[in-house]
Formats: sequence, structure tokens, C-alpha cells
Amino acid sequence: MITFQRAIETQIVNLLFKNRMVSILGPRQSGKTTLTKKLIKEYREHGEHYDCQLAEIRKHFVVGKPDKLLPLTIGKKIVVFDEAQTVQDIGSILKAYHDTYPGVQIIATGSSSFDLANKINEPMTGRIFEFILPPLSLLEINMSKHITSNDLFQYMLYGTYPAVVAESSLDFKKTILKNIATQYLYKDIFIFEAIRNPRVFEDLIKLLALQIGSLVSLNELATQLGVSRSVIQRYLRLLEQAFIIKIVHSFSNNPRTELKKAFKVFFLDVGVRNALIDIVSPMETRADKGAIFENFFVTELMKKGTTEIFPSEIMFWRTRTGVEIDVIEKNGSKIFAYECKWKEGITVPVSFQTAYPDAHFESITTENILTHFVKRQKTS
Repeated sequence: MITFQRAIETQIVNLLFKNRMVSILGPRQSGKTTLTKKLIKEYREHGEHYDCQLAEIRKHFVVGKPDKLLPLTIGKKIVVFDEAQTVQDIGSILKAYHDTYPGVQIIATGSSSFDLANKINEPMTGRIFEFILPPLSLLEINMSKHITSNDLFQYMLYGTYPAVVAESSLDFKKTILKNIATQYLYKDIFIFEAIRNPRVFEDLIKLLALQIGSLVSLNELATQLGVSRSVIQRYLRLLEQAFIIKIVHSFSNNPRTELKKAFKVFFLDVGVRNALIDIVSPMETRADKGAIFENFFVTELMKKGTTEIFPSEIMFWRTRTGVEIDVIEKNGSKIFAYECKWKEGITVPVSFQTAYPDAHFESITTENILTHFVKRQKTS
């Protein structure tokens, strides 16, 4: 079984015992439990890992009674509360405990930012370091195994959840991915949010899976699904907060000629997207391979951002006449523009070069993406 080194691990270790809690957010099955168990392993009997999905653990969390947590923390230096979003009022409870018993390092993990982030981060302002743990990045995979071209096509087809990457059998990969896509990803949304029509919700996800890389119209989605724009907006927000999709907005400094309010939707893991549409057809022969490749590149940029103190903004650029740049990465005043093409490269559009002469442009293909994310980051 392959053990993957996570890029945020060293950062977390360096921030332990700084009189602050640590929260690790990310989708289910992204490796949060594995990472936290590794973090506390060296503390032996002075470290403990608790699954907050168990009722016997949740009973110790009582508002206004931080001493109720002492049976779980006494004699410990570091404690992990896994899937902490399952505990009601988790933020105020941990704040009270932290203020009353400051000696224990607490790490809380959660698979839904709409619940855990709000419940912990708001009460714990100034008392918490937050990290995001997405599925594996190319850089993280490459630390454990050499990536070949065939591997790259598999990652674009089956995604990069740790259990999927570690499995050598293609049939088992499909089974694991199907379980993730159907049993795990929506679990928190259905538990914590009132979804009046689950069928509409699931149909929306499939429609979004067919539109990756394309402009999304709220009106069209609402019409197709027979619901209001506000329902679509709410569902999109929940999907993003549950780490299933990422909404990417347009970049514009000139609203007269450039789209300013347009947006696209990408999946945090392309394997999940493909499991909803087609997980059988090989990458090289797929009609949607260009869109999948663009989604794959966008999510790799986002994964890189989770390791940075000030991550870049990820956007796209499009004029009202239809000229487009697939991906814009903006960091402060620096602008990086990328065109994603399966094989052949492409030159920068003249209209973009004229509007943003200082922007750096690069054509990303299946032949140079590893260099962009693996070799370049290793030397930077």
C-alpha cells in the first residue's frame, strides 16, 4: 500500500503548539484521517484520535461545559477530533475548552466547510490555523512514485483520491471511485442541509458535469430543472462548500469589452465528474478530453494554492466577441495566462496581449503539464 506525503504536513507540524487550534478541511476520503494519525503518531500515548461520528465521543461535547471534554484530553499533548462537523455547536465548545485548558494541541477535521468552517473559525477567530486537504496533487503523487504518461491519463480518467491512486486494479479503481461519488460526497449536504428535492440536486450535478470548461447559465439550469434561480444558486453554494465543485469567475479590467460576471464550474476531482458521466471510455478517444484536461489543470492550480500563504486567484478571460483564455492565475499584480490543449500548443491572442502586455502566457499540454507542476515546483 502506497503512503503519500502530503504537501501541507510540514506546514502543520511547524505550527503545532503555538497556542492555536488547527483545522483541516477537505472532502471525505481525501486523506484527513490518515494525515492526522500520522501527525500524532510520534506522541504515542500522549496523542489520541477520536471519531466524532461516534455517539460515545459526541456526548462529551456540551455547550458551556468544557470540563466534559477532559476524559478525552487529560494526559494528552495532542488530540484529533475527526469529522468534527458532526458535533453541534463545535466551535463554541472548542473555544471554551481552548480558553479554559490551553495546554492541549487540538486538531479538528471536517468534510464540509459550510458546517465546520463556520462553526469553528468564527468563534475561534485568532485562535486557529486552517488548512485544506484536497485529493492528491501531481507533486504529492510524484513524491511516492514516478509518474508516466499512462499514469497521467489514468489520473485524468479516475481522479486522484488517495485510495484510487494507490489501487493498481482498474476494476477496483472504478469500484472505489463509484463509492466515493455516490456514497460519500453528498453525505454532509443531505445530513446538514434541507434538500427538498434530492432528484433535482443530483440532476444538477450531472448537468454541471456535462458543462465543465463552458460558461454556466443560471437561467438555463433553472429552466432545465424546473426550479428557481435562487434554488440553483443555493445548490451551487452547497456543492462548492462540500468540496465537490469549484466556481471560477471571469477576469476583467474592462467590462465594456470583457465579460465580468460570467462563471464556469469545475469539479475538484475529475474522476468524480467522469463517474457521473462516463468512466469507461479511454482518455485518448473521448470527445470531452479537452474539457477534462482543462478541469484537471485548474484543480492542480487550486491544490498548489492550498500550500501557499497567499494563494493566487484562479479565473478565466473572455471578451464579448468570444475570444478566450482558458485560465488566468492572478497573484497580486502578476498575471499568468494559460491555454489548455491536449497536444498542440497555441499562441497568445493578440487582443489579450494588447490589453495585458505584462502578463506571462503559457500553453499547457499533456506533454508539459508534469513539468509545470512537478519539476518546476521542486526547483522553486
